Amino acid sequence: MTDSQGEGPPARPETRAAQAGHFTDPHSGAVVPALQPSTTFARRAQDYALIGTAGYTRDHNPTYEAVESLLTELEGGAAGAVFASGLAAAAAVVQALRPGDHVVAQKTMYWGFREWLVDFCGQWGLGLDLVDIAELGNIEAALRPGETKLLWLETPSNPLWEVVDIAAAAALARAVGARVVVDNTVATPVLTNPLELGADLVMHSATKYLNGHSDVLAGALVTAKADDFWQRVLYNRSKVGAVLGPFEAWLLLRGMRTLYLRVERNCVSAMTIARHFEPHPAVTAVLYPGLESHPGHAVARRQMRGGFSGMMSIRVKGGAEAALRVTSRFHTFVRATSLGGVESLIEHRASIEGPDGPCPPDLLRLSIGIEAVEDLIADLEQALVGAG
Repeated sequence: MTDSQGEGPPARPETRAAQAGHFTDPHSGAVVPALQPSTTFARRAQDYALIGTAGYTRDHNPTYEAVESLLTELEGGAAGAVFASGLAAAAAVVQALRPGDHVVAQKTMYWGFREWLVDFCGQWGLGLDLVDIAELGNIEAALRPGETKLLWLETPSNPLWEVVDIAAAAALARAVGARVVVDNTVATPVLTNPLELGADLVMHSATKYLNGHSDVLAGALVTAKADDFWQRVLYNRSKVGAVLGPFEAWLLLRGMRTLYLRVERNCVSAMTIARHFEPHPAVTAVLYPGLESHPGHAVARRQMRGGFSGMMSIRVKGGAEAALRVTSRFHTFVRATSLGGVESLIEHRASIEGPDGPCPPDLLRLSIGIEAVEDLIADLEQALVGAG
């Protein structure tokens, strides 16, 4: 990251993000970091040393530097790396373990990673316990001193939006010598910094809130320490080619410049919608950490700042049939997978996860975008007419 504007008072994170890390190009004065599409980089004739910092894009590209540096700063870490997808980032961590190591993860989390994790651990010779994280005692009981090497947490967790006490869970893991990874996709560094709470690594499906425009597939990791384990993670990224394309990295940085603005709007609108529909006669439950009725509300208030995310779920009176009927009536919400974009999405999650998933069949997952909240409420109201 080039910073040619000189030293000044320390800027708040939202300012650093908006200015792409206080960037200006020293040669042209450009305020937007450049895209470098080259896959290979030249060496000097006299000593065969690299002219710049990169030799080959599978290992490094100058375009990565800006987004990795900014995300590392926002998460308060020592180093960061971008990946071809969130799953690629998560897999690189698990693949850094050794056969015989033991992993503890929560039952309710992003189903695609859970499915891969169960399959991979079986093939790789890793022990795996999936636990209900509603009680910290379940985590403590699953951890094995000297054997458990990784505790994987996702908070708030998809699609029930359960909240994990990161600091307490990290203390339990540290006592048995396990690393803690927190999937911070939903909270984002705007709302939570897991490394400050004792986590060792933070993972993002950067496709979601970090990019925020539903036009980039990307993942990212930030580590508290650039240690040997981190080097194994980077080795995995390079050797299997799980790198992000330079253009995607450039788009990701562009999206991150509005991250704080978008997340603030997402949170305000989501809270308004959650409060509006909590007493609705066609809704049996609104799952949102910002509501006082949420079981994890107290923990969420303690470890999330400035809001509770733009994600929520509603359970529709009348079961799966009623929930599917409701999804057919939307005009403003888009029926689509994914989350964290500027557009609001709704999804019958059980239809996506299948019969083996833990998602209740009456649940609709909502990703609240940046549209007028009045329009979103009106769309939900008309869709719920006659439900149940």
